[in-house]
Amino acid sequence: MTTDARRQLRATDVKRLNRGWRRRTESRLGLLVESVTQPFNIGSIVRSAAAFGVDHLWLAGNATPPTHPNARKTGLGTERLVTWDPAVPVTEAADAARLAGFRIIAVELTSDAVPLHEAPLDGDVCLAVGGEDHGCSPALLAAADAVAYIPQVGRVGSLNVAVATAIALAETRRREWAG
Repeated sequence: MTTDARRQLRATDVKRLNRGWRRRTESRLGLLVESVTQPFNIGSIVRSAAAFGVDHLWLAGNATPPTHPNARKTGLGTERLVTWDPAVPVTEAADAARLAGFRIIAVELTSDAVPLHEAPLDGDVCLAVGGEDHGCSPALLAAADAVAYIPQVGRVGSLNVAVATAIALAETRRREWAG
């Protein structure tokens, strides 16, 4: 393809493209966000959740709600596209996700974590992420069915929680679409 023929898609073309990916999507995807307090991180997470078709967002601990003005600003109004519950203790959020039929996969660096590309992401999965400073709490890790980490080769040991969430959501959908 020459660069003369390459153009950005118009809004109707993007809608058509996304409709095709939705047709290929069968599994439900949930997200549990524990104690993410920065509104801009919450807004980014909600926007990624809307983009990857998250069915439900459970907030836990002292997570900032998506309705916070700065979260709305970053999320560009996408909080209306994802169903979510106000923050509750993490064990309640995990129980609710499990009751809704989801397996919980925490995204965290632990001694038993597997690389994200090897994690059990098939079927109805609820990804779980923790706060900016300390990650997933011991209670959340205990509630998880498995733990996965995002392999990194650079000199930085971790990613921003919103970036890590987007990567994990994308990998979960990619694995479904590639299968």
